[in-house]
Amino acid sequence: MSKSTISTYELFRRIPDKEAARVYLESRLWPNGPVCPICKSGERVVKIKLVGFYRCHACREVFSVRTGTVMERSHIPLNKWVYAMYLLVTARKGISSLQLAKEIGVTQKTAWFLLHRLREACGGRNLRKLKGIVEIDECFVGGLEGNKHEHKKLHAGRGPVGKTAVLGMKERGGRIQARLSGQMTFDEIHGSIHESIEPGTQLYTDDSAIFDGLDGLFFRHDSINHSIGEYVRGAAHTNSIESVWAVLKRGIMGVYHSTSAKHLPRYVDEFTFRLNEGNVKVHTLDRLDSFVDGTADKRLTYKRLIACQN
Repeated sequence: MSKSTISTYELFRRIPDKEAARVYLESRLWPNGPVCPICKSGERVVKIKLVGFYRCHACREVFSVRTGTVMERSHIPLNKWVYAMYLLVTARKGISSLQLAKEIGVTQKTAWFLLHRLREACGGRNLRKLKGIVEIDECFVGGLEGNKHEHKKLHAGRGPVGKTAVLGMKERGGRIQARLSGQMTFDEIHGSIHESIEPGTQLYTDDSAIFDGLDGLFFRHDSINHSIGEYVRGAAHTNSIESVWAVLKRGIMGVYHSTSAKHLPRYVDEFTFRLNEGNVKVHTLDRLDSFVDGTADKRLTYKRLIACQN
């Protein structure tokens, strides 16, 4: 077994019950002692008789380690939450709600909600601008028009019709940023690139016209021509970002089977987080610690999750 990986047996040995999970979560979220998630004060916080709960004398609120996190108002024991987090950060292509329900002993509906709350915690992490050499590519997620029921077909052509566009940017040897791209307009794509990448960066893309005009004052840009069978020319290629799409699409097709456009941003955040934090050189516990640290202030309610618009 890799030295950077711990088994589920070892995880259960370290966190055998909900009390051990509470202590672990408090040590990560409150390394210097309990901090009130409502007023952010760490002063005059005292324990109350109910185990795991505290009272803040500044705002008079009672809180626990769940308050203000993705775990707020959840009745699932904390050790099951930690195990679900472990599965999310170690499963290369994700874990389905049906499988998670069997793993932790809850209903599929509960597991589905839990996973979306964890995906919510994956977003908005380490959004520093990319630099050095960055590969940019787009992919389209969704079923083929020919495979859809007649009443769902758009009858607007082939290719990306009816699919959701995702723009991805990968720093060679570094991090990934990915986001949904709406209508894939020229202004939208170029705006996302300028927002996410430092000026002076070397960009490599394919020959799509959407990337025209990037070479100039802000970036150096070179492209490869896939239409004539060119995939590598010296240092110019997009193989790294295309490997990201390979993992994303294998996960969607092989594990989740389908995703709605409404929820796709969270699935993209999940895969981006796992690829950024899941380097085999990073110990599993470090990945789990990193994930737990980002769960604060990321509460997702069921009402907001199932709303027509996120």
